[in-house]
Amino acid sequence: MTTDTSKPWHVVRRSKLHGNGVFAARKIPAGTRIIEYGGERISAKEADRRHPTNPDDPFHTFFFSTTSGKVIDGGDNGNDARWINHSCAPNCEAQEGKSGKRVYIVAVRDLPRGTELLYDYGLVLDGKITKAMKEGYKCLCGAVECRGTMLALPEKAKKKAQAKTQAEAKAKADTAHTAAAESAAATA
Repeated sequence: MTTDTSKPWHVVRRSKLHGNGVFAARKIPAGTRIIEYGGERISAKEADRRHPTNPDDPFHTFFFSTTSGKVIDGGDNGNDARWINHSCAPNCEAQEGKSGKRVYIVAVRDLPRGTELLYDYGLVLDGKITKAMKEGYKCLCGAVECRGTMLALPEKAKKKAQAKTQAEAKAKADTAHTAAAESAAATA
């Protein structure tokens, strides 16, 4: 089987999750390196100086930290990868190159054409994670396993957030089931 590499793997368009999103332009097999996260390579100190890039939305950023200590600023000479949205149930992952200076977005499972590409941002911040920080970095993915924030949480907090989300999903399903049963009884 041959793969046509002249066609792009992805396309950018409006997302139901948040703003712009990146979608599979064609079927993407698991393990495919879809796109490199592009942008200017800067120091962590320079990233701190530039943040927030938009004072009206201080939690929005295109910064991607690498193990080499560099930060990729996708807002400065970035590419389509900066529009990939977060999910607590991702279908892609970010993988660093061997030098820790490059980041690639890779499919973790087969993705049908039209699927929105998503990876877990797992944002790490210095200091204690407050309620306000969690709200500022609120997750909109809607996955059953959603932890409610794009921040990387300590294991204990992550389990607590997942339990809360699962309880809310169960309550919503129970309410829908009860309403359907009452509707069926009323028409009988």
